[in-house]
Amino acid sequence: MTRPLRVNFPGALYHVTSRGNRRAPIFRDDADRRIWLDVLAKVCERHHCVIHSFCQMTNHYHLLVETVEANLPSCMRQLNGHYSQHFNRRHRVVGHLFQGRYKAILVQKDSYLLEVSRYIVLNPLRANTVAALNEWRWSSYHYFIGDDVSPDWLERNWLLRQFGDTPTSAIVAYQNFVLAGLGQPSPFEATHHQILLGDETFISVHQQLQQSEELIETKRSERRAVALPLSDYQDRYPNRDEAMARAFASTAFTMSEIARVFGVSTKTVSRAVAGFEKANKS
Repeated sequence: MTRPLRVNFPGALYHVTSRGNRRAPIFRDDADRRIWLDVLAKVCERHHCVIHSFCQMTNHYHLLVETVEANLPSCMRQLNGHYSQHFNRRHRVVGHLFQGRYKAILVQKDSYLLEVSRYIVLNPLRANTVAALNEWRWSSYHYFIGDDVSPDWLERNWLLRQFGDTPTSAIVAYQNFVLAGLGQPSPFEATHHQILLGDETFISVHQQLQQSEELIETKRSERRAVALPLSDYQDRYPNRDEAMARAFASTAFTMSEIARVFGVSTKTVSRAVAGFEKANKS
């Protein structure tokens, strides 16, 4: 089983895919696709992430997303969670829409952004969904070639600048570049352990980060196994601030986890911890 990617940092670029549970469709019609785009726009606005390429297929989607902040898990939790709610409510169904956790690959921007963006928009042609790429409305391709007004969350200019100094020449060169990708090997054949795509230096640096994050998570899980459940802290300590501070002091829980259980913001948890530590200084 592929290990989930745990490397998060400001400016990170990821190729993200998410598939329907049991390969079932996640988009039944164009209305579903528009709803997903609306949810994506809200995610980008709230979490300050930027989309470089995307493609909606029938039972999955692709995103090339850059996180201005180190917050991919939050972005994806909102995207898949909110869209699932809309889908289930609209189609009057229950249960999981997506097949487990999304898959993310950390991508080296300078070396692989162009190739990965091309791979993403070529999906409808490779799947024989359409005969010509401009027939597929549900990808970033038609925004890049000027068939529609690009939304604010789609970073069009950076990519097109790699192909020409004027909009017209850049679009023509971009179209040629994309079509030249047909029949080419997938860039993901060079993926390291299915989570990193880049040159040797990039892989070495981020592999160490991945291992560090896994070690931190392992230690946290071990501490959590012997720690009190968060609900016990609520029962044991009537003072909410003390309960939150003692839960955090156990080192088994993050402030975000404590905030969710206690129904407060992480800022409130932080203040409680600081106040408790100050009051108990010897």
